[in-house]
Amino acid sequence: MTLSATFNAIKSSNVISWKSTGRLQQTLAGFIEKTGKTLHSGNVSTVRLCPEFAGKGRYFEFRSRLIPASIDFAKESPLCTTLFKDGVQIRTVEHLLSALEATGVDNCKIEIHNMVADDQDVEAEVPIFDGSASAWAEAIEQVGLKEALDCHGNNAEKVAPFLNQPIYVQREDSFVAAFPSQKVQISYGIDFPQIPAIGCQWFSTTPLEGTCYAMHIASSRTFCIYEEVERMCNAGLIKGGSLDNAIVCSASEGWLNPPLRFPDEPCRHKLLDFVGDLSLFARNGSQGLPVAHMVAFKACVFAFSIFPMMYNLYSRKLLIVDH
Repeated sequence: MTLSATFNAIKSSNVISWKSTGRLQQTLAGFIEKTGKTLHSGNVSTVRLCPEFAGKGRYFEFRSRLIPASIDFAKESPLCTTLFKDGVQIRTVEHLLSALEATGVDNCKIEIHNMVADDQDVEAEVPIFDGSASAWAEAIEQVGLKEALDCHGNNAEKVAPFLNQPIYVQREDSFVAAFPSQKVQISYGIDFPQIPAIGCQWFSTTPLEGTCYAMHIASSRTFCIYEEVERMCNAGLIKGGSLDNAIVCSASEGWLNPPLRFPDEPCRHKLLDFVGDLSLFARNGSQGLPVAHMVAFKACVFAFSIFPMMYNLYSRKLLIVDH
């Protein structure tokens, strides 16, 4: 069964209920344009965020082709989240989408351009900046939000998936569990026993609203293990990686470019990525994050690797799904 068919089958499940958040859909109050180096290709790209009509949701535009920021087009890829449609792919979307979801930008056209133009380009990548979502969160705060109206000038209700019963999904030692709640809350854990400076860390948000994301999550940076850098380079990855856009930790020497912004910055960054991945469950200006208390352990990109299991999980009614 295809992923889309699976979701269509799951939508009737009583595990979740789509309810009003009591808020209206929003969009940007102005335009945002930022240019920077990309992490994996090492190229330079420009991203322009544009206000959009209510009900349009979030989507990318590259070379006049549209790719919705949707789980339907998520592609498993190493070390980043990638969207793929009609032969075109957009890589490393998780930091930008995390900031858009957390700050309430429900509808947005995301134009992306490679600075070195090539008529044969079928791939673009979102800039990495300092390895966090701060550049996006700060730009969104500066330009502000406004009520999104549809093409007829009408506003639109913002809905979200409310969890009705506990769920649990596991693969090897990674898991995601979720429990009914009146607010979005995330508890996230990582474990790097071979890297003493990181070790086992947990971070739990207060309800993910207001200033929580900006103050405690957005500025946490991508991290990597020094002993794995050569392998990643040999695989054609992190061509644009540097000490300016990631924090690097060695098993024997500890952090190579301190100071950290938080003692548990690696864990907070994984939570940031997790929000970006969950944002892909949004549809037509709805909220992607389930209204639930989610507890996740070593779960980043885990969501994309368990797609083949989804139908079986549906048959046991153990899955959060989109609208």
